[in-house]
Amino acid sequence: MYKSIIIGTGPAGYTAAIYLARANMNPLVIEGMQPGGQLTTTTEIENFPGFEQGILGPELMDNMRKQAERFGAEFTAGWVEEVDFSKRPFKVKVEGKGIIEAESVIIATGASARYLGIPGEQDNVGRGVSTCATCDGFFFRGKKIIVVGGGDSAMEEASFLTRFASSVTLVHRRDELRASKIMQDRARENEKVQWALNRTPLEIVTGENGLKGLKVHNNEANQDELIEADGVFVAIGHTPNTSFLNGQIHTDDHGYIQVKPGTTETNIPGVFACGDVQDNRYRQAITAAGTGCMAAMDCEKYLEGSSVHDWSETLDQ
Repeated sequence: MYKSIIIGTGPAGYTAAIYLARANMNPLVIEGMQPGGQLTTTTEIENFPGFEQGILGPELMDNMRKQAERFGAEFTAGWVEEVDFSKRPFKVKVEGKGIIEAESVIIATGASARYLGIPGEQDNVGRGVSTCATCDGFFFRGKKIIVVGGGDSAMEEASFLTRFASSVTLVHRRDELRASKIMQDRARENEKVQWALNRTPLEIVTGENGLKGLKVHNNEANQDELIEADGVFVAIGHTPNTSFLNGQIHTDDHGYIQVKPGTTETNIPGVFACGDVQDNRYRQAITAAGTGCMAAMDCEKYLEGSSVHDWSETLDQ
């Protein structure tokens, strides 16, 4: 029996673990298949406060983990198969380890970026392929960039990347975009944005000096072609990692956990959510860490007996 279980790591989970451990709550952190989360797939991080010269993503996550461990957080590797939040103590079933019980649970499972699933993509994540313009755009100053996608996120990322790139080519497999008109107009008005519509991505192409560009199939001309670029940003959305919850926690239409505004409380008292699993807007390491702090403090107050409002009716309205 644990006072608190933290499902997931990354900046949110590790920060929650640091705060709970320092409060002598001795939390159990269940690390998934990718301990440290998405930041372990990035190279240098230059926008996390406190590191003047930047820091490698895996190094930052390792430092956070060691800090939590130093204060008494316990870690176990495993995949959470299902949870039972119907009554306390809550039950968390972990593959290979059985059922673990806790008085409270913090969900910090994040959101996984959707990838194209083409050859060369995963091999070059962090080496020219990215899913975060805000994180990595700076590294492509004065270079050619491709953005793949047709929704609002793709338009937003393309416009943002023009601050750094010499040109941004927007690739979409259809000849019509899904983005709202205002977002399309904003991108079309930017002279740095070029368009390669009705083209299906086939392969990330590399050479001796790194990434060369994106091989696509021109659906109209029915032929393959290479769009040269120094970087490829995939902007086809994110999928929050909430399938294991089996509908016990309220989510929005996109699957992100809904929390009471200004808190990390979910519709079930004693269950909290932090990081990208409840944030479809900012998705930054520093904001995830901030909500991890909030979740730990909300959880600590809950365990001390402070009242938690039943706000499920508000969510249903």
